[in-house]
Amino acid sequence: MASLTTTLGDYAFQNVFMNASGVHCQTEAELDQLAASPAGTLVTKTGTLEARAGNPEPRFAQLALGTINSMGLPNLGIDYYIAYAERFQEKHPGRPIFLSVAGMKPDDFPLLAQKIQDSGFTGLTEFNLSCPNVPGKPQIAYDFDTTEAILAAIFKVFKKPAGVKLPPYFDLAQFDQVAAILNRYPLTLINSINSLGNGLWIDPATDTTAIKPKGGFGGIGGQYAKPIALANVRAFRQRLRGDISIIGTGGVTTGRDAYELILCGANLVSLGSILATEGLGAFTRLSSELESEMAKKGYTSLAEFRGQLKTL
Repeated sequence: MASLTTTLGDYAFQNVFMNASGVHCQTEAELDQLAASPAGTLVTKTGTLEARAGNPEPRFAQLALGTINSMGLPNLGIDYYIAYAERFQEKHPGRPIFLSVAGMKPDDFPLLAQKIQDSGFTGLTEFNLSCPNVPGKPQIAYDFDTTEAILAAIFKVFKKPAGVKLPPYFDLAQFDQVAAILNRYPLTLINSINSLGNGLWIDPATDTTAIKPKGGFGGIGGQYAKPIALANVRAFRQRLRGDISIIGTGGVTTGRDAYELILCGANLVSLGSILATEGLGAFTRLSSELESEMAKKGYTSLAEFRGQLKTL
């Protein structure tokens, strides 16, 4: 019988699947539903220093092979999610979860880090450097000097397990440069990739954009993102220190998709578009499909094939 148990840093999880931050995780009720699902763990909505309403509707649309969104970081504020995480720990000792946070400007990141450092939260924190959907705000992780400055400021105050959520990169030289920066800091993980920003989709019936914010530009997810996600996970696994784990995100619609992210080096696999469109039942279906794929290959554990992609 195939086992979907996995590890990340010093933490163990009963299932390799989790949600991607932004999907079914904004409120306590949604987070509790995730906790009651077959998911191995969960991550909160990306919290900012202050609560945000996000971008105007419609800001999400389902496409033929995925989704487009320009949510604009709607969230209930970092204090709300820290409080939830602390309560969760009391109810579920030994079951680690993730906090996701983002700054609206570089100076916000050490403030967020200090809040979490001062809290009772003992899980893992994901510093989101890659939101492509806030008007007027660039994706931080494409600016390597700013990325390094933020990491330096975070780790001056932060001593708990931490990682960064990254945008997709497209050039081998970018992977070299980013990995060199990341390897200098005590990171436990990276999450790769965030959605492909900025895409555009046109409704053929009306000749209008599919979403309203930013003139219709938004992050692309789903099957469109899979080859880029595989490349990013593979490239970073080849370049990062061995103690930096990877959450693979992007393009998972089948168990085989998840298998391939793990084959490229992912420790956990997070679901975005498919969770948004299919609902929590996606965890059960994909777990079953991944187990079947492993059985076909003769594997009983994820460790047997993680990072074992063959090349010609």
